[in-house]
Amino acid sequence: MAGLLNTEPDTMRRLFAVLLSALLVFGFAPVAKADVAGLTPCAESPRFQQRAATAKTDQAKARFAMYSQAVCGADGLPHLIVDGRWNHAGDFMIPGIAFLYIAGCIGWAGRGYLQAIREKDGSPNKDTATKEIQIDLGIAFKSTLAAATWPLAAFGEFTSGKLLASDRDVTVSPR
Repeated sequence: MAGLLNTEPDTMRRLFAVLLSALLVFGFAPVAKADVAGLTPCAESPRFQQRAATAKTDQAKARFAMYSQAVCGADGLPHLIVDGRWNHAGDFMIPGIAFLYIAGCIGWAGRGYLQAIREKDGSPNKDTATKEIQIDLGIAFKSTLAAATWPLAAFGEFTSGKLLASDRDVTVSPR
């Protein structure tokens, strides 16, 4: 017994690691359920069912029927799952990608419009400032239609080197 108390710290650490491993292997630690942060399917949530029962219009009933396939918290409200699993892709990933595509279309259309009004017929245009304020609808419509394929156009310009400005063209403030 005295020999056990006078052991080195490394031996004690090893003993502790072996005991802890044995406890985990034999299942003395409780099983952690981290599927969806304690959320339950809305169809099984009593609070959600209580909310759904108070729906009066057909539109509200249809909305609760649709949300019954989602997962709810203790409050009975549906929650979005944003953890990267494909079975929850419709919760956030698909709308997120749609948002990025639409935002990219808007940005690419604006970029195309500014490039088009800056140079007309190969020479610099003197009406650039005016056309930034008073939008030329013909050019804007063409730029908007061309922006529908912005991911392909951006990739093509990136690989050709046209998308990025060279370091000598970028102004850097003195520090």
